[in-house]
Amino acid sequence: MAKIQKSEVEHVAKLARLTFSQAEIDSLTDQLNDILTYIGKLEELDSTGVEPTTHALKLTNCFRGDEVGESLPVDEALSNAPQREGGAFVVPRII
Repeated sequence: MAKIQKSEVEHVAKLARLTFSQAEIDSLTDQLNDILTYIGKLEELDSTGVEPTTHALKLTNCFRGDEVGESLPVDEALSNAPQREGGAFVVPRII
């Protein structure tokens, strides 16, 4: 039994503003069905007592603490700026 229909693939492609030929739609539908069927096999596993994980390896955060520290002096921060005005960078107007 198909997990996803061709019309659903076409609908998602339209929402993503993607255009595919009919052959590509057929191929994507087959590929997505294969993926969803394979994922469906996981439902057959007994996962009772298995603790949920967010990562395969036990990792810890390696970021430094968020502490107030010495700031860079304005003249040093702006030393490589192509243009500056007062204590700020001058950038092209975007709007």
